[in-house]
Amino acid sequence: MDRKRLASFRKRLLIFLAVVGPGIITANVDNDPGGIYTYSIAGAKFGYTLLWTLVPVTIALIVVQEMVARMGVVTGKGLADLIREEYGFRTTFILMICLLVADLGNTISEFAGLASGMSVFGASRYIIVPLGAVLVWALVVKGTYRFVEKVFLVSCVFYIAYPISCFLAHPAWKESVESVFRPSVQPGHGYLYMIVGLVGTTIAPWMQFYLQSAVVEKGIKLKEYVYSKWDVIVGCVITDVVAFFIIVACAATIYASGHREIRDAADAALALRPLAGHAATALFAFGLVNAALLSACILPLATAYYVCEGLGLESGINKRVGEAPTFYWLYTGLIALGALAVVVMREQMQVPIILLSQVVNGIMLPFVLIFMLRLSNREDLMGAYRNTRAFNAVAWVTCVVMILLTVLLMGAQFFHTVPA
Repeated sequence: MDRKRLASFRKRLLIFLAVVGPGIITANVDNDPGGIYTYSIAGAKFGYTLLWTLVPVTIALIVVQEMVARMGVVTGKGLADLIREEYGFRTTFILMICLLVADLGNTISEFAGLASGMSVFGASRYIIVPLGAVLVWALVVKGTYRFVEKVFLVSCVFYIAYPISCFLAHPAWKESVESVFRPSVQPGHGYLYMIVGLVGTTIAPWMQFYLQSAVVEKGIKLKEYVYSKWDVIVGCVITDVVAFFIIVACAATIYASGHREIRDAADAALALRPLAGHAATALFAFGLVNAALLSACILPLATAYYVCEGLGLESGINKRVGEAPTFYWLYTGLIALGALAVVVMREQMQVPIILLSQVVNGIMLPFVLIFMLRLSNREDLMGAYRNTRAFNAVAWVTCVVMILLTVLLMGAQFFHTVPA
């Protein structure tokens, strides 16, 4: 009997390892330079008090990501494909144009994060950004889906730099763990702004398109759906565990020292040096560089996927350049423009573009979430795999909360509200 159980476990484990990838990769890219900066500020300004937000954030991320992964497995089509088929070309085209603008700004942000992280090691942006751009371009254009996915998964492993950096900071572990399960609210708009920022950095429109497209391109079958679901759950938990360690590291050092002003994630890395040592700084900066490269690869890739799907054109890493020219030209163009902007534009000139992309993301997110919910409830589309009533209750609450928080965040940005 034990041998049968062991054999069954091995079989399930092998299937899971074969399916694993899209969920873990998509969730980890959530911890891009912008996300790392947000978590760093949360720890530096408010200590451990915001750790409780990671619990509802993780639940929201799982609910939304599971929905698109399930649609990908059941329909065998990308999200943009389904939106075009169900809501028409005009609606899809407008959505794609808006998201394309947003993702150009996001790509600039990722290359800016690469330059910022490497500056800790004394590297010039004029050298490192073009090199990074060539690297991420060659990976996708020259590689197969299986090879590229393996590289992405290895990159996800390097997020271990943040837990190690956190341990070197010697935080108050009891207080940090208790704060996860002890919600607290502080007076002042800065605390509310930070909560909105933490939630807002978690779910972005591009994530939904990329995950569903990756599930489809990987060819995950309906009988493997349960493993795909666990891929999503594991990925979402891992990404917010990493967020926990980033917040704790900054709380134990920057917040504890009273020096709470950081301009970017690289500032957070440098602030760790006198408090947690050179190794902690190097690991934090390395994690930032790794996150920037992974995000600079995934974001243009997600954009190329959904634009081509929305227009009914060929897409996919397994396709050759001649088979999917628009897909590869979009990918190439976004990388080239993103890297060029960071090299030739001053930081002050980059900020309005990045801010515009965040605003467009915020405007588009409610539409994308509502499209997802309506599609995943279609019996003719999803059959027995459509949302249950219980799931719908959780999903709609999640979506409404996300929409309200996004509106709050956009309002704060529009009126130039600065955390106090």
